[in-house]
Amino acid sequence: MSNLSDEQLAEIERSRQESAPTRRSVSEGLEAILYQAFPVLDHGFVRVVDYMGDDGAIVQAARVSYGRGTRKVTEDRGLIHYLLRHWHTTPFEMAEIKLHVKMPIFVARQWIRHRMANVNEYSARYSILDREFYLPAPEQLAVQSTQNRQGRGNVVSADEARHVLKILTEDAERNYDHYLEMLNHDENGEQLDADRQGLARELARMNLSLNFYTQWYWKTDLHNLMNFLRLRADPHAQYEIRAYADVILEIMKQWVPKTFEAFREHRLEAVTFSGEALKALRRMLAGENVQHSDTAMSRREWEEFLAKIDRG
Repeated sequence: MSNLSDEQLAEIERSRQESAPTRRSVSEGLEAILYQAFPVLDHGFVRVVDYMGDDGAIVQAARVSYGRGTRKVTEDRGLIHYLLRHWHTTPFEMAEIKLHVKMPIFVARQWIRHRMANVNEYSARYSILDREFYLPAPEQLAVQSTQNRQGRGNVVSADEARHVLKILTEDAERNYDHYLEMLNHDENGEQLDADRQGLARELARMNLSLNFYTQWYWKTDLHNLMNFLRLRADPHAQYEIRAYADVILEIMKQWVPKTFEAFREHRLEAVTFSGEALKALRRMLAGENVQHSDTAMSRREWEEFLAKIDRG
């Protein structure tokens, strides 16, 4: 089932039928999926609506040269790896992307913490929200983690999952019904009671819960996009925002494949060590049987260190 309205689908089809000549560098991979909506969760999606630059733009900025600034593919690849390996940032700020995202409000509130972006969100002060709210799949319903204050533990039983989903559904449906009642509107936007003026939209929206969907246009540069993905595509990130990050990772792969390869190598699949952890690692490599009591690390840091070297 599509996560887009008929109007949005028609707009996307019109946009994909149009094309224009350009002298700018383009990403063939991103051109192929431009405007296309990729579904996320039960009603959400991500789609690219515009972009600027490609792998060549990063190389050009790093070399401060004319034209594309590239000579050989292997040289470009090596330079991009060097830049990421040594935490250079400015060249990656020269490429930008604009996404249209539809997500639950609680995901948007996490997302907005990444402040280095331009955002324009759908306003419930001006428009009426749809009856669309997020319901987790049963396998995503878990108890509070005893190890992590902001994480999940074991999945709840099937009976408990049914009970939780019943509560979530009934609450969301009731809240939306009351939302329409306060607006004095039906779901088609028609006035319910001709003799009563509805409550202002900016007030009626207070009744909606955080699992209702919102939308925004989100524009950011590649450097800050990678910061977002490094945190939100991490296995420890909340599942719902991680689902969006996983889709955006695939978009990045199509947009800047050389940078994606380096990003995966030096960020996603890499780990860092504190000074104390590095000392312990060197002692282990020298053949010493190092225990937690032999280090100055806290218990939690020690456990994280063991996990990094796959000895947990």
